[in-house]
Amino acid sequence: MSVSNGASHRSDGERWFITGGCGFIGRNLISLLLGQGVPLGSIRVYDNHSAGSLDDLKHVTQAAEEGADWGSGLIGVWQGDVRDALAVGRAMQGSTHVVHLAASTSVTRSVEDPLTDCQHNVLGVLTMLEQCRTHPVEAFVFASSSAPLGAAAQPITEETPPNPASPYGASKLAGEGYCQAYANCFDVPTSILRFGNVYGIHCNHTESVVARFLLRALEGLPLEIYGDGTATRDFVYVEDLCEAIALAARQARTHAGEIYQIATHRETTVNEIANILASVLKDQGVEGVTVNHAQTRVGDVQRNFSDVAKAKRDLGWEARTSLQEGLSKTADWFLQNSR
Repeated sequence: MSVSNGASHRSDGERWFITGGCGFIGRNLISLLLGQGVPLGSIRVYDNHSAGSLDDLKHVTQAAEEGADWGSGLIGVWQGDVRDALAVGRAMQGSTHVVHLAASTSVTRSVEDPLTDCQHNVLGVLTMLEQCRTHPVEAFVFASSSAPLGAAAQPITEETPPNPASPYGASKLAGEGYCQAYANCFDVPTSILRFGNVYGIHCNHTESVVARFLLRALEGLPLEIYGDGTATRDFVYVEDLCEAIALAARQARTHAGEIYQIATHRETTVNEIANILASVLKDQGVEGVTVNHAQTRVGDVQRNFSDVAKAKRDLGWEARTSLQEGLSKTADWFLQNSR
């Protein structure tokens, strides 16, 4: 497991409210919480089903049902929009730990439609924070990314000055600001996690480079790389990331308003990812994987990797899964599910 100070273990009375819980990270987080002993009836999902469904969640556990209440022995799945204050308030009532994963996550779509990106990523988090002020909770964990920092000096840290390169980065920066404001003004115990490039099992609906490469390879299509493939990212395996979420939630009161880089402190080019995946797939019988290069996308940055010393110091966390191991697990999951 990841380095831990013990705070990753559940406490009695926890009630977890996870927006976007039917999605990629949400499903993995629920799997982790169940493995830590959190009862099914102490987890509730709030999701608009744009990036995951109840059926997707049932790949993690069959004990999930639309509208199930706390203590029912089932994970309750409540459908709604995070901008709908009344619906969020009804669904959130009784929660202790709120994890806000729901968001518009596409840089490309944010460039095409900045207003919609803002509505989801700024008004959405503001609505959630208002409900946490009205219905006090023990933790509010906000899923951010390195996008607020843009083309910064590497490795990026929590002290790197923001310089968003896309509307998506700007909207995430606004969300971070509101989390800090609510911690300072209203004593809402927020924790801001800037995720690296997350990959892993259950990522079939995401637009991440690893998921996109695997889906194309299994369809017999060439892997499509934007630019010359020398752009770098910090790839973090989803199980490690979910451990960081659990640790941050259980220590949010201690570190309210703090920002943490959640990644690996390892810089990997997109070409390297393509080569490793081609090798992993070949070992599993998928031959002839090829690569095409397309034009670099507006809003993408050339280099990105994180210094994670603060997360290790404050939260007792660091990633444990090597890139080779994580990509092998992910490719195997895709192969099993494609069959």
